[in-house]
Amino acid sequence: MNGRVCLVTGATHGVGLATARALAALGASVVMHGRDLDRARELAQAISRDTGNSAVRAVQADFAHLAQVRRLAQELDATLPRLDVLINNAGMLSGARAVSADGYDLTFAVNHLAPFLLTNLLLAKLKSSAPARVIVVASEAHRGARLDFADLMNRSVSGLMPAYARSKLANVLFARALAARLAGSGVTVNALHPGVVYSNLFHRNRALRMLLGTLGRPFMRSPEEGARTSVYLATAPELSGQSGGYYRDCRAIAPSARAQSDVDASRLWQESAQLTGLAA
Repeated sequence: MNGRVCLVTGATHGVGLATARALAALGASVVMHGRDLDRARELAQAISRDTGNSAVRAVQADFAHLAQVRRLAQELDATLPRLDVLINNAGMLSGARAVSADGYDLTFAVNHLAPFLLTNLLLAKLKSSAPARVIVVASEAHRGARLDFADLMNRSVSGLMPAYARSKLANVLFARALAARLAGSGVTVNALHPGVVYSNLFHRNRALRMLLGTLGRPFMRSPEEGARTSVYLATAPELSGQSGGYYRDCRAIAPSARAQSDVDASRLWQESAQLTGLAA
């Protein structure tokens, strides 16, 4: 990965942090995104020290604010000489219903709209760096979900997991639609399930965090184990030109039937473009 520039979102905790560390150890220039710039800088310095790779730096944006996503994209477009790999890893599992700064459902905004907008704003940079790769960290939670286009903001959804599962289905559909749009461009797009990882994802829900910490943790993956498929998709030579796939444990598998709907993928793209202010 020497000379390759990789952007990892949500890189200050869990799978994202493990992914950034692994890519730095392989020689990549790594841009670590986080909400807390001080923490991101501290971790970037630690990874540089531990790996001997000085090309690790931090950037900041709160994905609950689409204006900050736009500002980050402008900053990266202006400062990066190239972008070979974009790993859309940042995500959240809300402990209760909440709204973003733009008035959208917080889970849908952070997990889907923010990476949708960031990726689209960086497409020119990715295309000019081709061959390049876009990687979307989704989840097997998508299998139990169905998008309700009349209620993308989850107003009728109750409980902890349904909104999260919908956002992960949106991730897989986004990757599918983007792969089709980028066919022949030299930029590939693939989605993945990292496994059930004990990570910062659960920090917003105290009860779930305590339950998983006491009962579930022995059966959950470490962040390093969870990062393996992301790193594989970012680095594997045999995946050159492979696009539109969904991976688990470094193997391509079929996502749910709903995640293979080109009709839903196209409609979600149109809705997301309108919500983020992009030309569809």
